[in-house]
Amino acid sequence: MPNFNAVGILLAAGESNRMGSPKALLPWRGTTLLEYQMNSLLQGGCDKVIVVTGKYDAEMAPLLTERPGIIRAYNPQYLEGKTTSIKAGIRELPDVIHSIVLLAVDQPRPAWVIEKVLRLHTDFRADVTSPGFDGHGGHPLVFDGQLRPELMEITEEDEGVRSIFRKPDIDHHRVKFDSAIVRLDINTPEAYEAALASYTELAKSKL
Repeated sequence: MPNFNAVGILLAAGESNRMGSPKALLPWRGTTLLEYQMNSLLQGGCDKVIVVTGKYDAEMAPLLTERPGIIRAYNPQYLEGKTTSIKAGIRELPDVIHSIVLLAVDQPRPAWVIEKVLRLHTDFRADVTSPGFDGHGGHPLVFDGQLRPELMEITEEDEGVRSIFRKPDIDHHRVKFDSAIVRLDINTPEAYEAALASYTELAKSKL
């Protein structure tokens, strides 16, 4: 049985209502946002990436089939909230895994950001690791593989993964970044245009 170091769960099941078109298929850095994120997770240290699809599953399917390291997981309950997509991804995880990297498709991250958070998660042997900038939390989130049962218990009513962060026995390591790249989130056409304009500077490695 293979022992996986890290598997990424890329959340791409949303309706993209505020954007007006599928965010995952937006042009980004010479490809689509979906492909960029998959590549970043793989290059950042994930052995495999589970892409959770929903409303636009059919449109995304051609980008997910016959792709080495990519697992497509359709979430039929996507209308019930993000927690259902996280659980759909968790169900597809290998039996033996060290770390789970959680990221949404509308949070573009260069590979070096993922690599840094994942490496420090391992170095500090934390239960949960997250990046931060200017006193605020960011993404991706990295969970110890042993937290799989806790991730399967999250609910929308209890604020999703935040319920795990609140547990008193959880060792949460925050990685400080000098760039707002870890906070970037694209929800509207205006945010998309702003991100296109600022990303090159934000994404510069400051290791």
